[in-house]
Amino acid sequence: MNWYIELVTSRPILSAMVQFAILGTLGEIVSKWMVQKSFKYPFSLGLTLWKMVVWAILAVGIKYAFVGINGFVQDLIDHNMLPYMEQGTVGFAFAKSVLINLQFGLFLVIFHRVLDNLVVKVKNWKNLDKGMLSLLWFWIPAHTITFSLPKDYQIGLAALWSIALGFILGMFNRK
Repeated sequence: MNWYIELVTSRPILSAMVQFAILGTLGEIVSKWMVQKSFKYPFSLGLTLWKMVVWAILAVGIKYAFVGINGFVQDLIDHNMLPYMEQGTVGFAFAKSVLINLQFGLFLVIFHRVLDNLVVKVKNWKNLDKGMLSLLWFWIPAHTITFSLPKDYQIGLAALWSIALGFILGMFNRK
């Protein structure tokens, strides 16, 4: 795992983009497989590449948000706007997860949909509410675990969660 740690510390943005491009797109593929009850590849090559670009773009914002949320939560604690909790505790990880998902997460869900709509030239806002609700029931618990890990592993796990969410959403939307 030393190679992974070296990569994410020396190339934090690029490594986040690659991880999300691959794993985020894989999560969408898994979701389609679950919905269709078939392992037939669901996207054209062009659409697959676009989805990878979308996930890479999202990864840049996610990486910056992951770095910035630490100082944001600490500042809120320092200004007595949150109860005292030490960095590295589950409470601190939970506070980071709640704040990042209820602030940045809402933007991310909408921006992701805008980018998805762009390539297919459709205004599809269907089930956007489900995406936003996933921030509460999936992403807050998932990112609490994510933020409990050492920083070098957080983006990788966040990208892996995309596969889990794809599976879960695919199960919910089965025909």
